[in-house]
Amino acid sequence: MVKLNKIYTRTGDAGTTGLGTGARRLKSDLRIDACGTVDEANACIGMARLHTAASHPAIDRMLGLIQNDLFDLGADLSVPDDGKPLEYEPLRIIASQVERLEKDIDLLNEDLQPLKSFILNGGSPGAAALHLARTVTRRAERVMVALAQNPDEQVGAEALKYINRLSDFLFVAARTVNDNGKSDVLWVPGKNR
Repeated sequence: MVKLNKIYTRTGDAGTTGLGTGARRLKSDLRIDACGTVDEANACIGMARLHTAASHPAIDRMLGLIQNDLFDLGADLSVPDDGKPLEYEPLRIIASQVERLEKDIDLLNEDLQPLKSFILNGGSPGAAALHLARTVTRRAERVMVALAQNPDEQVGAEALKYINRLSDFLFVAARTVNDNGKSDVLWVPGKNR
């Protein structure tokens, strides 16, 4: 159970923050960057939900589940599996969370018009917000992959799959919000030459 009584602790004043293991890391550390970028993606999804709640309740429900998953992902990242015993079972992203995203992608993709060009981010406020969440999610993925490349760091395979699938979901959701792709703004190569 999380209990937050005091918001400021002064423990980070010297530029460090605590992991779920109790270890301290610089706030510029790649693992902390991964956690922060996942949190940023979650905030972007929260903003997107302001545009989807009334008009697309099914997508809004999916986004609500995703927001909770992203806190799970942050918890996963904040407790690296370094082989040392813990006094508790750490929260990890699991295969069923990835599978749920895949099912939701397939469900939304059924009604979409096939793409004949790349699309520009926009079309409607909801789609633009979902595209912003998608690009921040891609950045979170890049940071997580960079972290996983360090031999002294661990990132779970399911966590990497989840963040990759999430950007795919957000792309399909943005197209769905854009009247199933009918309101997508297509890229026209060389249009302004």
